[in-house]
Amino acid sequence: MLGLIVTIIIVGLIAGALARLLVPGKQHMSILMTIVLGIVGSFVGGLLGYLIFHKDSSDGFLQPAGIIGSLIGAIIVLLVWTRMGDRSTARH
Repeated sequence: MLGLIVTIIIVGLIAGALARLLVPGKQHMSILMTIVLGIVGSFVGGLLGYLIFHKDSSDGFLQPAGIIGSLIGAIIVLLVWTRMGDRSTARH
């Protein structure tokens, strides 16, 4: 169980950091928020992967397709996050 939690944190950090590198612009996030971004992105990527391919974690949790899905999900979450942040600052 502890190994799974550590793996989720590490994959979240990698996916969040890569998403921040790939999305243009400056994101004001701490390292903790980057990890959270990656973890949320992993869930989004996993949900999208399940909806499209109808596969789940029965084949194992750590797969190359899952890591790519985590990255794509983190990019989607980061784009939504930055667009919502731009929107709230434009109102003031």
